[in-house]
Amino acid sequence: MKILVIEDNKSVCSMIEMFFAKEGIEGEFVNDGVQGYKRFKSGTWDALIVDWMLPGMDGVTICRKIREEKFAVPIIMLTAKDSESDQVLGLEMGADDYVTKPFSPLTLMARIKAVTRRFQNQAPKEMEGFLQTEHFNVNKITREVFVDGTPVTNLTPKEFDLLYYMVEHPKQVFSREQLLERVWGYQFYGDERTVDVHIKRLRKKVETASQPFFHTVWGVGYKFDEASKTDEI
Repeated sequence: MKILVIEDNKSVCSMIEMFFAKEGIEGEFVNDGVQGYKRFKSGTWDALIVDWMLPGMDGVTICRKIREEKFAVPIIMLTAKDSESDQVLGLEMGADDYVTKPFSPLTLMARIKAVTRRFQNQAPKEMEGFLQTEHFNVNKITREVFVDGTPVTNLTPKEFDLLYYMVEHPKQVFSREQLLERVWGYQFYGDERTVDVHIKRLRKKVETASQPFFHTVWGVGYKFDEASKTDEI
């Protein structure tokens, strides 16, 4: 299990780190809200533990932004605020649970196990039609796309369908004929160059010069690969 902890109290971080080691949990610790949020978006996490009061960006704002951008991860809020209204605010902004300071590390471990177990049990139904990768968050139900947390709002319906299908099958190479069959449907009788046009449009809308996603595999077709930095293979 890999957990990101955004907490500016070094003593609390040391205590959590010690118990993580005992539980075999890989923990990463960031002491600033802005940097913690950036680190969250650049990695893949099984859970997030975030303090309410942080320099740069508070924990409630971090929770809200993560939920607005459709990231699927359980969040536990650490807070010295023990009023009911504060706790409700944290939950409404996207936290799945909260632990009030001062707290027992055993209590925190129990909450982590409970919230991740609950999240895993709910995920198959709640996240159906939702894809999350290193750079992409794609929701098939709402037809929303986020790239590194930034919404992509100018996709046509077929561009979205093509993007979803290829993100759903990373690194798999498809011929133009296969993509026409699986994205456009068996009844499509158009030119195979339709695929080329749509790939070109997707590249313009979601890629940068330093970060291509849709790669040409010469003599075959196309593939989606976030790790490769080369457009043409």
